[in-house]
Amino acid sequence: MDQATRNYLTVTGGYWAFTLTDGAIRMLVVLYFHLLGYSPLEVAMLFLFYEFFGVVTNLVGGWLGARIGLNRTMHMGMGLQVAALSMLAVPDAWLSVPYVMAAQALSGIAKDLNKMSAKASVKALVSQDGEGKLFKWVAVLTGSKNALKGGGFFLGAALLQWIGFRGALLALAGMLLVVLAVTAWLLPRDVGRMKTKPKFSQVFSKVAAINWLSAARFFLFGSRDVWFVVGLPVFLYDVLGWDFMRVGGFLALWVIGYGLVQASAPRLLRHGHPGGATARLWVVALLFLPLGMALALHQGWPAQWVVIVGLALFGIVFAVNSAVHSYLILAYSSHDKVAMNVGFYYMANAGGRLAGTVLSGWTYQQWGLEGCLWWSALFVALAALLSLALPEVRTTD
Repeated sequence: MDQATRNYLTVTGGYWAFTLTDGAIRMLVVLYFHLLGYSPLEVAMLFLFYEFFGVVTNLVGGWLGARIGLNRTMHMGMGLQVAALSMLAVPDAWLSVPYVMAAQALSGIAKDLNKMSAKASVKALVSQDGEGKLFKWVAVLTGSKNALKGGGFFLGAALLQWIGFRGALLALAGMLLVVLAVTAWLLPRDVGRMKTKPKFSQVFSKVAAINWLSAARFFLFGSRDVWFVVGLPVFLYDVLGWDFMRVGGFLALWVIGYGLVQASAPRLLRHGHPGGATARLWVVALLFLPLGMALALHQGWPAQWVVIVGLALFGIVFAVNSAVHSYLILAYSSHDKVAMNVGFYYMANAGGRLAGTVLSGWTYQQWGLEGCLWWSALFVALAALLSLALPEVRTTD
């Protein structure tokens, strides 16, 4: 096994472990605080700083990774996640809204440092293998991460039921601390570091393709989180009467399936690498799914089957959209500036998640799951309009 492959596998393994904790903590917070009597909007607000600081972190993190190396920013993310998990493992009397929001802020910083570092590292580690190979490797990394995040949803719900909220948090913190030590030992020090120290002003991309892609990414991920983050789990628990294990298991299976489709995107698309036309085709296909689900619920179709079937189809098409975007940001970036470009792009991603998360709680409280789906359709339509400007990929750097 060559050094690049070994480094790629180490980055992927660390990303997997972190992702398990990220999925688990989200499910733990949603279910536990709903159980404590928080309204859907109040639960959504607990994630406000998680998403807001994700925006800030991606902007600063790409610049920081280019200056000190992506391995260091990845391990900073892991350490902050251990701190966030430990902060929540306190008595209920301490768990005020500001305190939980602060812990979630740390978790949001941790998640986006880790994600930005892992994604940008792929370009640095496999760039010599060509665009087709790059598409496959980034699809596997992203898809496997999302499959593991689904596992984290189930793990969080299962641990909540088996060993309680605090026991679950401490177990996750201990596991991640071990992984941090192992990956810090195995990875080289200077992955992704630029030869010259970049100025902070350089994080704002001057490449039009990256700016259009980032704007489309904002609305693409907002379209998912506007109904998935708060509205869907609360709907399953309150309206359909599912218990914690069933809610966590169902959402876990969805995210695992979504991740597997994402990892398989290069085979599904059946060509070397996608471009702007591919992104436009798949985002238009996505538009019909939240529209169809909203209309079906409005017509009084059985809600359980609308959600199960619609969510499965949405997951498949959304996964391909996400895989194409994850490849395009690397393909549009030069090797020397990949960390900053990926940071800028994931800043937009985090902004979309922030908007979707807040809207998910507010919209569900006002109009239920149907209202969340109408907002989702609007966001997909805006992503489609922005994708009209995406160019094809040039095969030279």
